[in-house]
Amino acid sequence: MTTHTPFGKIRLFGAVLALSALASNPVLSAENKLKGVVELFTSQGCSSCPPADAVLGELASEGEVVALAYHVDYWNYLGWRDTFSSEQSTKRQYDYARTLGRKSVYTPQAVINGRDHLNGADRRGIDAKLDGFEQAGRGLVVPVEAVRDGDSIKINIGSGDGKANILLVYFDRENTVDVKRGENRGRKLTYWNSVKDMQTVAMWDGEAMELVLPKSLMDADGHEGCAILLQTMKSNGVPGPIVGAGILMNESS
Repeated sequence: MTTHTPFGKIRLFGAVLALSALASNPVLSAENKLKGVVELFTSQGCSSCPPADAVLGELASEGEVVALAYHVDYWNYLGWRDTFSSEQSTKRQYDYARTLGRKSVYTPQAVINGRDHLNGADRRGIDAKLDGFEQAGRGLVVPVEAVRDGDSIKINIGSGDGKANILLVYFDRENTVDVKRGENRGRKLTYWNSVKDMQTVAMWDGEAMELVLPKSLMDADGHEGCAILLQTMKSNGVPGPIVGAGILMNESS
């Protein structure tokens, strides 16, 4: 596990709303309720990250949680530029550091439901936190459902307490990378649900709502899946607990 200290303000990339050719099945149903959200902060240049990447792959394959891999860019200076890294992912991790009262960040870090963190290779710890949050009513308590309807994507958010942002997080399902330099030099590593882009598309005020996205405005740009996160915000503008979530996969994935 490697720790890094903050190094200044990081610009958040803007993006055009993008969803395309997505599956028509609902994201969430009473019979298939997701347990929580696991966000892994990782890097291809981090020698302690592959075990955590493997754990995220297990979680993504099992399908009981929204599992997302954010590739940070602060490892790139060591001789290997992570092919999925972005300032956007790094900014999200530093925002979480502020949320969690930390003065530094590290890889591999797993953030659970936006509420707590631990080493991303600790599968037992991740499962324990997910179960604990669910039992305490701090899991995904607001239903989220999305369906494709002709030329539109309809996202339905249930009712609940408080306010939250509706985030769309786009990812590639699976990639194998031949790392040629850096701490993982000579290794072929497989990554799951690597985040490529994200944006806030609407606000939720506790009332049930439907968000309709015109298909004509959607350009997937090769993305294979999209997570929908209903995330509260702290008073200082940093991300808080995630109270609802779901996933849409490209039909061809």
